[in-house]
Amino acid sequence: MSSWLGGLGSGLGQSLGQVGGSLSSFTGQISNFTKDMLLEGVEEVGDAATELHVSNSKLAEVEAAFSTQKSEYERLKKLHAELEEKLEASEIQIKQQSAEYRTLLQQKDVEISHLKARQSGLQEEVQKLQRSAQSAASSPAVLPVTTASLTATSSSPSTFLTRPGGPHHAFHSDEMDISDVLWSQQEINRLSTEVMRLEADVAHWRRMSQASTTSGTGNGDQGEILKLQRTIKELRDEMSREVDEHQHELAALQDAQRQKLAEVTRRHREELAEYEERIEELEEQIRSGDGQVSSPSDSSKLPELQRNVQTLQEAAERREKQLAELSASLEDAQRNQASLQLERDDALEENAGLLQNYSRLQASVAELQTRVQEQEGKALQKTQFEQEIQTLRNNLAAAEKEIERLQHLSEAKPREEVEHADILELNTIIGMLRQEKEVLEQEKLELQHRLTVAEEQVVYKNESPMESGEVESLEDLKAELERREKVLRATEEERDTLMSELEELDRQNQEATQHLIAAKEQLSGQLKEAEAELIRTTAELNASKDQKGALERELETQKEKTSQSAFTLNDLHMAKQQLEQRVKELKDALGRANEQSREARREAAELKKTLQEREEQLAAAKAEAAHGGQRRTEEELAGKERALSDLRREMDEMRSSYEKGMSEEYEMKMANRRLKDEHENALQKLEEISKQLKENQAALNRTTREKDTRIEALKLEKNQLELELSQAERALSGQVKQYQQTIEELTRARSMDASALQTEHESAIKLNQEKDLEIAKLRRDLEQLASDHRDTNEMLSITVAGQKQLTDLLQEKDVFVETLKQNAADLQGEMENRVAAMTKEVDVLKQAVDEKDKQLGGMKEENSHLKEEIDRLRDQQSRPQPLAEPKTLDIITELETEIAQLKSSRNALEDEVRSLKRTSEEQQASLQAQQSELEQTAVRHQQTALDYDRLIQAKDEEITRLQQSVEQGRLPAFQGDVILHEDKTRSLNQDNGNEKHDLSKAEIEKLVRGIEEKETEIVQLNEKNLSLTRQLEQLAFSRDEVGKLSQMIRQKDLEIQALHARLSSGQDVLYLQQQLQAFAVEREQMLAVLNEKTRENGQLRSDYHRLVDVVAAKEAALVRLQQENQRLSNTSDPSGSQEMFKETIQNLSRIIREKDIEIDALTQKCQTLVTVLQSTGSEAGAASGGVSSNQFEELLQERDTLKQQVKKMEEWKQQVITTVKNMQHESAQLHEELIELQGQVSADSDCSSKLSVDYARLIQSYEQKEKRLGGLSLELAQVQQTISQLSNTKDVLLGKLDSVAQTPEVAATAQSRGLSLTAEPQTQQTTEVLQAQLAEKENLIRTLQENNHRLSDAASASESEQRSQAEEARQVRDRLESLQRSVREKDLLIKTKGDQLSQVSESLRNRENDNEVLKQAVTNLKERALILELDARKLKEENEQVAARSREKESEFRALQETNMQVSLLLREKEFELSAISEKAATVERMLKDKELGKSGELNQLLNELKSMQEKAVMFQQERDQMMMALKQKQMETTALQSELQHTRDKEQRLNLELERLRNHLLEIEDSYTREALAAEDRETELRRRVALLDDKLATSSNAVENASQQASMQVESLQEQLSNVVKQRDEALLQLRTSQEQVRQYAVSLSNLQMVLEQFQQEEKAMYSAELEKHKKEKDEWKRKALLLEDQASALQLNLDEANAALDSASRLTDQIDQKEEQIEELKKQVDVRQEMLEEAQKKLMNLLNSTEGKIDKVLMRNLFLGYFHTPKTKRADVLRLMGSVLGLSREQVDQMLEDDARHGVGGWVSSWLGGRGAQSVPTTPQRPTSGQGLNSSFSEMFVKFLEMESTPSLPAPRLPVHDIKPLSAPPSGRTGGSSSGSAGKLARLRNKTKRSSIKCSQSEPVSITGAAAGIRRPGESNPFLAPRSAAVPLVAGSGTAGSGGHLLMKPITDALPTFTPVPVSAEASAGAVLKDLLKQ
Repeated sequence: MSSWLGGLGSGLGQSLGQVGGSLSSFTGQISNFTKDMLLEGVEEVGDAATELHVSNSKLAEVEAAFSTQKSEYERLKKLHAELEEKLEASEIQIKQQSAEYRTLLQQKDVEISHLKARQSGLQEEVQKLQRSAQSAASSPAVLPVTTASLTATSSSPSTFLTRPGGPHHAFHSDEMDISDVLWSQQEINRLSTEVMRLEADVAHWRRMSQASTTSGTGNGDQGEILKLQRTIKELRDEMSREVDEHQHELAALQDAQRQKLAEVTRRHREELAEYEERIEELEEQIRSGDGQVSSPSDSSKLPELQRNVQTLQEAAERREKQLAELSASLEDAQRNQASLQLERDDALEENAGLLQNYSRLQASVAELQTRVQEQEGKALQKTQFEQEIQTLRNNLAAAEKEIERLQHLSEAKPREEVEHADILELNTIIGMLRQEKEVLEQEKLELQHRLTVAEEQVVYKNESPMESGEVESLEDLKAELERREKVLRATEEERDTLMSELEELDRQNQEATQHLIAAKEQLSGQLKEAEAELIRTTAELNASKDQKGALERELETQKEKTSQSAFTLNDLHMAKQQLEQRVKELKDALGRANEQSREARREAAELKKTLQEREEQLAAAKAEAAHGGQRRTEEELAGKERALSDLRREMDEMRSSYEKGMSEEYEMKMANRRLKDEHENALQKLEEISKQLKENQAALNRTTREKDTRIEALKLEKNQLELELSQAERALSGQVKQYQQTIEELTRARSMDASALQTEHESAIKLNQEKDLEIAKLRRDLEQLASDHRDTNEMLSITVAGQKQLTDLLQEKDVFVETLKQNAADLQGEMENRVAAMTKEVDVLKQAVDEKDKQLGGMKEENSHLKEEIDRLRDQQSRPQPLAEPKTLDIITELETEIAQLKSSRNALEDEVRSLKRTSEEQQASLQAQQSELEQTAVRHQQTALDYDRLIQAKDEEITRLQQSVEQGRLPAFQGDVILHEDKTRSLNQDNGNEKHDLSKAEIEKLVRGIEEKETEIVQLNEKNLSLTRQLEQLAFSRDEVGKLSQMIRQKDLEIQALHARLSSGQDVLYLQQQLQAFAVEREQMLAVLNEKTRENGQLRSDYHRLVDVVAAKEAALVRLQQENQRLSNTSDPSGSQEMFKETIQNLSRIIREKDIEIDALTQKCQTLVTVLQSTGSEAGAASGGVSSNQFEELLQERDTLKQQVKKMEEWKQQVITTVKNMQHESAQLHEELIELQGQVSADSDCSSKLSVDYARLIQSYEQKEKRLGGLSLELAQVQQTISQLSNTKDVLLGKLDSVAQTPEVAATAQSRGLSLTAEPQTQQTTEVLQAQLAEKENLIRTLQENNHRLSDAASASESEQRSQAEEARQVRDRLESLQRSVREKDLLIKTKGDQLSQVSESLRNRENDNEVLKQAVTNLKERALILELDARKLKEENEQVAARSREKESEFRALQETNMQVSLLLREKEFELSAISEKAATVERMLKDKELGKSGELNQLLNELKSMQEKAVMFQQERDQMMMALKQKQMETTALQSELQHTRDKEQRLNLELERLRNHLLEIEDSYTREALAAEDRETELRRRVALLDDKLATSSNAVENASQQASMQVESLQEQLSNVVKQRDEALLQLRTSQEQVRQYAVSLSNLQMVLEQFQQEEKAMYSAELEKHKKEKDEWKRKALLLEDQASALQLNLDEANAALDSASRLTDQIDQKEEQIEELKKQVDVRQEMLEEAQKKLMNLLNSTEGKIDKVLMRNLFLGYFHTPKTKRADVLRLMGSVLGLSREQVDQMLEDDARHGVGGWVSSWLGGRGAQSVPTTPQRPTSGQGLNSSFSEMFVKFLEMESTPSLPAPRLPVHDIKPLSAPPSGRTGGSSSGSAGKLARLRNKTKRSSIKCSQSEPVSITGAAAGIRRPGESNPFLAPRSAAVPLVAGSGTAGSGGHLLMKPITDALPTFTPVPVSAEASAGAVLKDLLKQ
């Protein structure tokens, strides 16, 4: 069926292609015809109206003819397509059957050759047996086993292909072939069963004879054995001969079959050729027919057509019958061959069994009786074989006669001879089989008779005496015989079972053949009915198709629209779904990214916290250092204040030590320089250390960042793995569901199959039973029914079928005639409608002509008005206006310019619309981008806000921690102070004593570096704070930016709204918006499709590319058509010519204007001259004016007509241009879309490659980060080691501190010794007291040292505990790392499996998506191809329309050319008139001159001559113009004639071609008629032969009936026997059925078991998978829990560690503070004792000094005071004067009185009196520093006093001072304190009290190098700023080279109880500014 349908499809495709080609040729002919008609119309008719009428009438005729031809053509086309389909189907069937027949024939050839060989062998054996029988005919014996079997075998091949010749000897019909063959097969089977029965009887009687013949002669010879062997060989030869004969017969059958097939195919081809010729004739008739349906020729053709159709149908029926007969004969031949093969196999098996029996019997040589029996059997066989040979000869003679008869018949009927020969051969074979049966029965009777005779002989022989040995041998032989007989019985039983099975198979074959025959008959009946229905339906379809044509077109257009809309909707839905999926995915990804970022931020915050803790520790250390320095300053200040009060008394003792102090100061300077150098070195080292710190911090930052990134990457991977796990679980669950569904479906299908098998089995059993019953009935019917009844029935059926076919044909013809009539009526209606439409069009045209006439009248009136205006203008132009122009030409030019402007404005508007579209698209894209950016920025802002909230929280926590650390760090500051103090004292003592450096200096340097590092860390923290503030500011700025962006977006929205408003003013705004939306949707769809297309399948890809190529070809064809359109429009559209016309018209108008102006000027001149000449001038002027006005009217009329034509042309051109532009835009858009698609594909591929590259990079970065993590872990270990080293160094430092603590005691003893040396004998008691106290203090120190040692031991123990904890932490970390590795490995395994699963699922999804996408793409491309084909057709139609228009335009162009010629002629006439007028003017002027001269007569003569000459010139010019016109007309006529010539040549060529085609067609028609006539004659002869044959068959049928009645009785008996056999077979078949049912049940049970096992296996697998998954999940959860527990443990351990460290630090600080406090208490007590002794000594010395130095003044002091007065500003000089007064001992009142006098008289008085004679000279004062007192409101002394008060008062723990807070407290630079030193006496007193207090504290820690008794004690001049000398030699501050760096001289306070004024040197560190500077530097 599929092949038949495929053939139909291919045939339809070919026929459609042919039809398309014929259609194109037909349309080409029609277009040529229309061209010819148009050209003829143009040539013949001149007038436009008549030409229109003629063309319309011709068009109507042509259309009517075309419609009739089209309908006829469509009908014929349908008929042709149907016939072609039938032809192809029949060809396909014939090919298949011929291929099957060839294969069968080849098989039959092989089998026939085998059978022939076997037959020949059997024949040879038969001949040998005959010979042996002749030789041994006299000896009587019993028939042996072998001979019986051999007869059976020899007779069995002779039963092949035999048939009784009873009723079928002379009656041979085509239709009886199948039934005859079946009957013969049944006869063969029956005879074979009878033969088998006879053989069984023979075997029985043989056994009986063997049992009876117990005694034998026993005198056997070996010669008899040899004879027996020969006979066996002969029998074999005979068998082979018989097989060869059978093979020959089969070969003859095959040859006959081949001949039949060849004849059938030849006739089929001839009939096909006839059909094709007939179709061609019909087509030619349609072409030649002029649409006249109801003509007499058609009425005459109708019976011919009916006859042809009848003949065709008869031929088709004949062919079908022949095919059925051939198939039946082939099936019979196959069955015969199978039966022959089976019989041959049986014979061979029997032969083998007989040979074995023979070999066994040959061993028993003593069996003489058997030999005798064999000889008798041979004789019998000989006789039998002779009889068989005679029967065969008779059969051969009959066959030869039959063959001769058939040969005679074959000359008349070559087709049927082979079938008759087959039937005859079958009849002869059946007859032979019957004869053989009779012979065998006779042989059986003879054998029975012989057996009786032999028994009698045996009895007679038994009466004679026998020997004992013979009796024993006989008994042995009998035993052997019995044994062999048993074997024989077993073999015979097996043979019987095999034969029964063979019979069953034959029966089944017969049933199948009968079923096939019935099915074929049903199918043929159904086919006939279907054909009749098809004919009816085709007639109805033809009637309905004409009506439905218009509706179908409309439907097609609507379907296309709906399909397009459906596709767009589907695409939109797809895009929407994809977008929703993408949005969901993006949301999920965003959520994951947020979670990851949060986790990363938490980790970063934790790391930052750890860093900040470290930094806090550093800051705490720095703060401790800073607080220690501040406390030192406070203590120093307090000591200084105390020392001031004490040291004032000791001034007397210090004079002597002044010189020593000077030298020591020098040494101190040197030491200071060294310290400076060391300080610089330390600063450089600090810078290096700070750089290293920065690098380390940068590295730490990098490591932290890398850690963060790694952690983020790990988290991302973890999330991905979790997602993949979830996906894998989902996929597994989906697969599980799918498997469950498949299992359920399988179980259902199995149950259904089982039930179906059972039902089929039951139905098969029922069918079997029914078939058995039917077979019995059919056999009875066969016996009852005679062959003549069949023949008559078949004849009747044939005739009835023929009559039915004839009636069907007649009905079809009637229907056809009715349809033709309906078509004619429809055509007439269409003709009438068209005539009515044409009349309406003619009326419309008439109305248009009337309107045009009216317009012409209006134009004429306008012309008259224009003429009047021109006359008016001429009157106006009497004034000289050289550039004046008439209004009409201005109007023309203005109109042209307006048209051009309108075109340009239209183009500009189109451009604007396009630009607006683009801008709107761009703005939409930008809007989308901005929206996405806004969303991103919003998300970023949220993230940054969260980050900053966290950062702020972290900072708050850090601040709280820092405050806590600061509070903790107050106590340990004292330890650092003590260390510094002790180091300093020790270093100073070493410098004083030995001038050498100790190891403590290096330690000091280390501490200094540590402090500097802490400072750098503080700076970095400040920088971080600043960066955070900047980030906050940036956040605010970004918010501002967001605001700006929102404003920008609002502006954009407003612009877009404005644009929309602008667009809404136009008409297509909504359409444009819809288009924009559609384009956006399409773009998204195309993007989605492209993303999916990257994973296309190969086959679909190729299909897609092929379709794309087809579309490209179609588009190329479209482009070509568009190009042709453009070319045609360019050629047909005389735009160039129009432009030429415009230019010429413009030029002409310009020339006409100029000429008119000239004419007007000349006419005016002429009129002036005429006034002079009166008569002549007036005549000339009037004539010229009349001529010009007429010509101008004509010109205006021509111009109007030209205008109208130009407008028409422009309109048409614009229409064509718009259509072409639309097509170009569409093609350009398609091309752009294609390019965009290609670009998107390439971009997607680039993106995929980039993604792969990025993935590789990410993997590499992940590996690198893992390596970095390893490096970081190593670095962490190193850091831990460094921490342990630092703790060790701390222990060492503590030990060293213990050693250092002893050194100040030694120094104190040395000091006390120095004091005792210098002191007087009174101080010895105090020294003893001090020594006792010292001993006590030493004991205290020892106890403290022991406490220290204990604490250090505790610290070391805590450190060891810390180390053990660190080791445990390391072990925990190692475990964590190992666990993490295992987790990672498992995650990786899960990831790989999930990846594989996801890849497989993704590949499946991708393939499915690709398939769906490609299907959609294929459908889309098909639709596009259809659309493109429709477009191509439209373009072709437009091409034809354009060609028609071009012809019309050419005719108009010719008319325009003629008008142009006329205009040019008019121009020339105007020029000639101008020249004539100019000549007239010249002559008139001459005449005037002559008149003036008085020559009037000559003037008249000259004027007359001039007139005559002018007339002649006008005549000549007119003749010349006429000649030119005639020439141009001739040229036009020649061109027209050439074109006509070319046209006529083309027509001749076409006519010649048509003539040749018609000739060929006529020849073909004649040939076909001759063939038909010959075929008709052949048919007549065949029919006559058939009539004769039927007569013969009737005669033979009467004889056959008689024979059948005789044979019926015989067949009844045979059938009864067969019935018994069939019953047996049925029982056996039932048994087999039961066994097979049991097997089926077993199979079903096994199947169900297997499926159960499968289900169990799948369930187990699922359970395994689920268990493994659960295990993995549990393990994962356990690992996670363990990791969390370990993290918690680690964090708890870390907290414990931190707490322990903090406790240790606080304990160590407390102990240090206690030690320091105790040491300070002891030292202070000692110092108090020493100071008390020193005070007592100083009081004594002061008393002595007061007594000795009364009335003496210190020169240096006075100089300083004097200089200080002039250095101070004028406003504060009163304070200086008060000071000087207090020094000189003046009272305050005296000083105030002096100052008042001074204020009155001025300063110069008393100062000049001091200076004596130099009063007039001005003292050189130092310039007042502008920055001294102006910057500060209060003086420096007041500020210093305030500072000391603030420092002395106990306050809260001071916070860390930042850099900008410390700056204002720095010491003022050199020269800054000059003006801020003066203050009141009250302030100075307060200052003294403060300095007294501070001097006590200061003496403890200030390193002062004073030898002698003053060692370790401050001098009273240290704190007195007035006692410092103002010399540059002694600098006041270390590190400052300038003098006065320690402050102003007046800042040095002195006691008012100093009587002597000896200069006392002050150390560099004595001043308060220097102390502050040192503090600030630290």
